This record gives sequence, structure tokens and C-alpha cells, in this order.
Amino acid sequence: MIENRKSDHVNIVLNNNVKSHYNYWDDITILHQSMPEIDYDEIDTSVDFLGRRLKYPIIIESMTGGFQGAEKINENIAKVASELGIGMGVGSMRVILKNKNLENTFNVVKNYEIPLKISNIGAPQLIKQKNDDPLKDEDLSYIIDVINANFLAIHFNFLQEIVQPEGERNSKGIENRLNSICKNFPVIIKETGAGIDYNTALKLKRMGAIAIDISGVSGTSFAAVEYYRALEKNDARGIRLGQTLWDWGIPSPYAVYSVKKVNSKIISSGGIRNGLDVARSIVMGADLVGIAANALKSATESYESLKNEIQLIIEELKSVMFLSGSKNIESLSKKKYVVTGRLKEWMEQNI
Repeated sequence: MIENRKSDHVNIVLNNNVKSHYNYWDDITILHQSMPEIDYDEIDTSVDFLGRRLKYPIIIESMTGGFQGAEKINENIAKVASELGIGMGVGSMRVILKNKNLENTFNVVKNYEIPLKISNIGAPQLIKQKNDDPLKDEDLSYIIDVINANFLAIHFNFLQEIVQPEGERNSKGIENRLNSICKNFPVIIKETGAGIDYNTALKLKRMGAIAIDISGVSGTSFAAVEYYRALEKNDARGIRLGQTLWDWGIPSPYAVYSVKKVNSKIISSGGIRNGLDVARSIVMGADLVGIAANALKSATESYESLKNEIQLIIEELKSVMFLSGSKNIESLSKKKYVVTGRLKEWMEQNI
């Protein structure tokens, strides 16, 4: 069942090391300013994103929903997002199209005033699969209404689908379907850990996608998540593919660097651990920064734990802004930086 798989995913992320073997954000150093002409208390961290005003350039990314334990997680996220003035997304909402009794695991967020809310559905569900017909526009309208979302995220998780035994592996026809959907809905295209390249981003921009969440290699690997599911089931195929494809994809910062050339709104995610990574994302060209795995443990524990974690990330961001002489987010986005290591090798390829 879908809800059991969702619960499996959360438990695996919480209890196993499913991170990429290399975090490319560590290859970025923002130039230090030893004499910043700035008052820390006057630093402005607010941003406008597609008509939504946020106090900080942060969104707690789409993570879960669809099983009973998810209701409290999403409520903790919603409460923190409301109090701190940041955005949030929910996990894939496909499950409530099959079982409306699980609506509460998502629509709990409607109880809070959140400046930016994103509903979520998988790209594979938009086209015909072996055992499922494609979702209709009325299905998409429904999942938007369930949480009164501002935007609809369509997530690309074909890496995960290819590893999991029950995966949906047809992608033929997705471009035509997206062309239609982007004309009728405010769509954010979201990867899930494998990154987005320039040419794909250009296609998405031309289709009418209003933003792109690049979610590249550096953070959670869903090939790794499926590897652990395969271990539990003694599935030799899944074990082998999960190991082989563990680090498959495009590094998160390189995806930001590439996609910004398309002149699209960018959400940077994949491996964001702290406020320094948020700042690194901004200098590379991101408009918002998504935090997922590093918020999940806290969100599972309590509202207070999550709020404390996000406040620490904010404090780190403001400290980096002070030390780089950045009085606001626009100023931070123009700061000089140095790239080393594997990320430098990617950038020199200019692909």
C-alpha cells in the first residue's frame, strides 16, 4: 500500500545513512569581509517569491503525508512555518486520491497562516502507467484545494521509481502533459535528489513552469532509501540498483549554477544542512532554499525542536550575511565566492 511505503521512507531516512557520499556545497567559499560596514540588527532577510512575501528565503521542503503519523509532522512544520514566516510543502498527495480518509495528514496545514504553501504530485502519475490511468485536471485541483496551496509541485522521482520494485517506469508523453498542465495551474517542477540540467530547465521554462526546484546530489539519495527497503525485502535487484545508483545525478550547486542561466525562479535543495548552505545557495543564484532531511528529525520530535533548528539555521544565515557584508538577500546574491574540489571540475565542463 502507498501509505505503508510512505511510512517506510520516513523511518528509513530517520534511522539510516541515506546521504550522498559527497556534499558539493562544501566546495563553495563565500569571500570574507574583515571590515563589514553593516549593523547586524539591521540585516534584512526577507524575500518576495512569486508574489509571496517571506521573512527568510527558506522553505521546509515536501517530505511526507498520507499515513497517520504524518499528521503531527506536517502540523509541526506548518506551525513553525507560520510563526517564522517561511514556506512549506507537503509530500506526494497521490494517496488521498485513493483514500480520502487520510486527508487529515495534509489539510492540518490549513489551520495555520503560512505565507507560501505547495501541494505535491508525482510526474509519473500524470501519464499512463501499467496499472494506473493518468490523473485528470480535476484531481490536481482537488489536491491544491485540500491545503489551499499557492502552487502545485510536480516532482520528478524517476531515479526512485527505477530502483523500487513497484516503480512506475513510463515517462513517455510527460512533456505534452506538462505543456497542458502548466497552462492551467501555477506549477513548480521539483526534482527529488538527482538534479535538473540546463536543457531540461529550458524546456520547463518554455512550457510555463513558474519555478524549478533543482534538488540535486548532495543530500538524501532516494536510490539509497530504496536500497534499504530492498534489504528488508531481500530484493536482490533493488539492493544492486540502489548501490549502483546511490550517487546518480547532478550536484545541487551545479544545478543552481546551470538553471539560473535559463532566467527561471530557482529553489535550491539537496544537501542543505545549515545557514551557510542557505547563503551558498543564494550566491550561486537561488531565490529560495529548501530544507528537508535536516528538518525531518526535528519535525518528528516536536514543534519546539523544529522551531529551534530553523531558528539556528536563520542565525547562521544572518551571521554569514554579516561576515560577507550583506545587508539584505539581494546584496548577498552578488557576493564573490570561490569554487574548489569536485564542483569546480563540474563547472569547468560547462555542460
